[in-house]
Amino acid sequence: MKKSIAIATGIVLAASVTGGVAMASSGGEDPEPGSQDFSSQQAEDATAAALDATGGGKANSVERDSENGATWEVEVTRTDGSTVDVRLDAAYDVVVIEGDSEDQGE
Repeated sequence: MKKSIAIATGIVLAASVTGGVAMASSGGEDPEPGSQDFSSQQAEDATAAALDATGGGKANSVERDSENGATWEVEVTRTDGSTVDVRLDAAYDVVVIEGDSEDQGE
């Protein structure tokens, strides 16, 4: 009986340690571009900065980015209906605002 409890405890402990490593490695500072690996607060901060830069509108998406030295990309539909990609650095400062490439084909 003691042997089976020790084995079960070892399995639970191993699972806990493995899970902790997986969580720690997925919370790194440099996720891949296009990644959705970020907190809701970071998404809110990026969205607020992008909407401020465009003078309002509606944020459609937020993702990690690396184009033009950016850290964030926020797709925004401006109040005039045009769609732009707002690229921000790690401090949520604007790197560049570009017309959305999907929108340009129309």
